Amino acid sequence: MAFALELMTPFSQPTIKNYLISIVRRFGIKAVIHQQKNKIICAFDSHDENLQACLEEIAATLPASCFLSKSEHYEMDGEPESVPDFEVEYPVALGLCPSCQKEMFDPSSKRYYYPFTQCTHCGGQYAFFEKYPYTRENTTFSYVKPCPTCEEEAKSFGRREKQVLNSCHTCGIPVKLLHKDKERYANDAGSFRTMFEVAAKALRDGKTLLMKTTMGYRCFYRAEKVKPMSVLMLTNAMKITDYCSLINDEFNALLSIERPILHVALKDESMRETFGTSVDVKYPDEGFSILLAKELTLLGLDYIVYEALEKPIEADFVMDFDLEIQHQSDMRLFINKDIKFIASGERVSFPSRLPYGTDTLSIAHGLVGIKDDRGVLFDQMERFSSASTLKVNQIETEEPAVESNNFHTVSLDEASFMSVIAEHNKFGTKVVGAYFQGEPSFLYYDGKKVIRVVPPKHFSGEGIIEAMRTLREGSDRLIDNIEKNHPRIYETLLRIEQGNVSLFEATAMLLELEEESFEGVMKEALKFIGKGGLQIDTKVEDNRFNHVAFLASIISYRLADVGSVYLSYSIFESFGDYFSELLSEIKGKTTATDIVLCGSYFAGQSLFSRLQRNLKNTPVLMNVSYPIGKENCVVGGVFL
Repeated sequence: MAFALELMTPFSQPTIKNYLISIVRRFGIKAVIHQQKNKIICAFDSHDENLQACLEEIAATLPASCFLSKSEHYEMDGEPESVPDFEVEYPVALGLCPSCQKEMFDPSSKRYYYPFTQCTHCGGQYAFFEKYPYTRENTTFSYVKPCPTCEEEAKSFGRREKQVLNSCHTCGIPVKLLHKDKERYANDAGSFRTMFEVAAKALRDGKTLLMKTTMGYRCFYRAEKVKPMSVLMLTNAMKITDYCSLINDEFNALLSIERPILHVALKDESMRETFGTSVDVKYPDEGFSILLAKELTLLGLDYIVYEALEKPIEADFVMDFDLEIQHQSDMRLFINKDIKFIASGERVSFPSRLPYGTDTLSIAHGLVGIKDDRGVLFDQMERFSSASTLKVNQIETEEPAVESNNFHTVSLDEASFMSVIAEHNKFGTKVVGAYFQGEPSFLYYDGKKVIRVVPPKHFSGEGIIEAMRTLREGSDRLIDNIEKNHPRIYETLLRIEQGNVSLFEATAMLLELEEESFEGVMKEALKFIGKGGLQIDTKVEDNRFNHVAFLASIISYRLADVGSVYLSYSIFESFGDYFSELLSEIKGKTTATDIVLCGSYFAGQSLFSRLQRNLKNTPVLMNVSYPIGKENCVVGGVFL
């Protein structure tokens, strides 16, 4: 007989599975550990005297993942024949596991206050990765020779077995802190602690800090408001629920090994006055950020603003080290009650592997999918030196990245839609879907190919005033009234005509929002606390979305003194009705079995809640291990 343990997770990355195996190997227990579509199954030798100790170690040290839901155990027939093994095919970019965090704050540890602390299964490894195969020689750590202790750790059973980037204070990387013409170096526990104390005090005193971290460059600062694309880092776990209004899944996700960015509501009044009613938040993930957060907490600072950067910028203080690093966009997680999905970002989802695919090289947004004998490997294009393929698919909006006699361009919406079909293995079935990132479109997969039922219509502000004037009978009087009696609205229309703006940028401008973007409208909608919105014109004309009617409808409500909060909420509620009505209609006509939603704009609470309500009898398919945003295009491109 074998003791079976099941961990429920739909996420396909092998990190948790490999962590489990590393624990089992340390105890020398015969076991079979296998990852399936929605769970990890572990079968242990039930007669092993170390089994209880092993299970207790798993319970105590296994990282909490926002994709792990529950576990169960039972007895099963059969006996495992050998101790399991694992492979490290590519680097991870995760938060630190509990054991590594504990080690970093243990004064007796050789990694006390060492910001590069990580193990085989956690930390910011990807930043140092240069090319495949993933070996130390192919990383910027190739210049750092590990000490005998670190070398032995990588060869021994435990969580650092097969660790590519293992290092400690003895063999590690010196870090410098620059301020004006002064330099401070850290290369041992004492000097590192002093460095982070100085950096934290500088932030307390209103200075800016550019910090090179194992997740890329981050510029930290205290601020009276959060700039677009900046994030509020919550440094004190004990105070998170004092500042933020969170459901349990949101709190657990913030502290999970994935350490995602979440958009949450603030409940602390002083913070609401400073940052608004909702904000992007994150809990410290990697060594540098965790150590800085510790020192900030000791100074009484429970949060700090930071901006993630691809390249360094000027700042009052600069923390740096002499290794080149790679950039990955951070993971943004969306949670609505019991539904969660990745809205956008490369980190956590990439690199990754699908166990099946076609002999098509897919290129999209700097990512590439390459077929080999084990499926398709996805990663940033620069990580690969060469590839052999029969066909190349690249997103149509990009300059060709390779030369091929069989080169094809694919659209964003079709590639995104196809990624969901591929991830759920719905090949050969009928599926309808909606894509919403920029412009809405509706698609149909007949089991063989993708068909655009309602194609996206590019928005252009050019001629918008005249188009509104001739929209319908009486529209000319509306424009005349605006020009004579509402100069601010008319000036906004002129700005829209003269500028190269998107549909939601134009919408935000008409709503007079400070943040003129889709995100600005979404945040404004989150301020609404009532029920039921107004009907915004989202009708289709000539099989396309009518931008002019949509914006004219918003202007009409503005003239009636409808506030921006109520209007923003109404916009997303109306879009929810628009998508659900058309999807249901297309599904009925095509006899499709499933509905797909893709595109990052669906990661808005107002819109998604409306869709959930309208489509409650037809559960929708979305990406699970990949973002619903543009990053999923590289996956779908393999199958077009």
